[in-house]
Amino acid sequence: MNCDLKELDFGLNSLVIFRGILKDRVIETLSNLLAADESDTLGQIQLYSKFVYELYKKSENLSKYMLNLILEDENSYIIRHAEGETIDELIEQCVSNELDVLQRIASLTPADVAEHIRYSGFLPQWKNSDFVIKDEYKKRIEKINIYGYGIYAKYTMFIIKNGKITPVRYPDDTRLSDLIGYKREREAVINNTLALMSGKPAQNVLLCGDAGTGKSSTVKAIVNEYSDKGLRLIEVTKEQLRDIPHIIDSISRNPLKFILFIDDLSFSSDDDCFGALKATLEGSVSARADNIAIYATSNRRHLVKERFSDRDGDDVHRNDTIQELISLSARFGLTVTFSKPDKNAYMEIVLGLAKKHNIDMNEKELATQAEAFALQGVGRSARTAKQFINHLLVKNSSDS
Repeated sequence: MNCDLKELDFGLNSLVIFRGILKDRVIETLSNLLAADESDTLGQIQLYSKFVYELYKKSENLSKYMLNLILEDENSYIIRHAEGETIDELIEQCVSNELDVLQRIASLTPADVAEHIRYSGFLPQWKNSDFVIKDEYKKRIEKINIYGYGIYAKYTMFIIKNGKITPVRYPDDTRLSDLIGYKREREAVINNTLALMSGKPAQNVLLCGDAGTGKSSTVKAIVNEYSDKGLRLIEVTKEQLRDIPHIIDSISRNPLKFILFIDDLSFSSDDDCFGALKATLEGSVSARADNIAIYATSNRRHLVKERFSDRDGDDVHRNDTIQELISLSARFGLTVTFSKPDKNAYMEIVLGLAKKHNIDMNEKELATQAEAFALQGVGRSARTAKQFINHLLVKNSSDS
């Protein structure tokens, strides 16, 4: 194949809609290679090696790497599609042309490049795959509500860092199948989440109850279970509650569904973050969108740490003030309580986890050891059951 490398580089650098991919290190080094001076053999070899070095960090297949880069690119075209805007024919033509250019570059083989290098020694190879980028991009557009775009296409869980939504690269991978017990409680949260995902009215949810009962794990497991159907999670700390209106504005027109997750929530009576959450739950001007629900966990049913001294003081209407503070939880549409398990419920969790991890132990002996482990620690809970099973796994591995 007689491939004009400089012509490919011209096409690459003429990108408009997909111009953001030029910032990618693999594409940057590829552009440098394509533009190399063919009279400088050593320079070509160096640029070839730099490109393959960067590619190997991510993939051995140039075609697949470029396809993922294109599908995950957050550009004006895909955002307009996601938000349901009409796309002008001029832009459609531009996208079509650019995808043709990117197809040719994604199909570039080591042999195509080697033809232009006067060197008979070894040059590292990469792979190519045979697919039509236009067809793959069309599929992505048609299912944008499931796949998303930009960072939301690549990641499932996010945090707020320096005021920006930032992906969690190694999130908690707990699945619903990993959680045992509390079936009724989890079903309530799951059903509300399914309503959110299907476009039906969904409630903001408060998961309250004793520590270690699996409230946070339930939320994360649900997101992992339904992420391939368009569900994402953004974790917000109590100190970031004032950022919620901004976060909602930035994702309200996104085709994906989002859970804004506030873990271990509680307030003191004079906490100035209280008002921000109250306004959001009550539905301020920018406080709610159909694709967003707020899920919070708390060890406190009423969320506010109320002291006896709060009942004194010089507030003329202090009873109204106290009621406002302790009724914050009532502003969540759905409250699900995870209570500390009794002995039978605790053993149900222990036995389920033991079976899942193939622990071969007499049930009576397992119960005796599990109860002793709970009494030595902080008492019965789903977390204690999991810690006990981990204890047995470590013990068994060391014995063997």
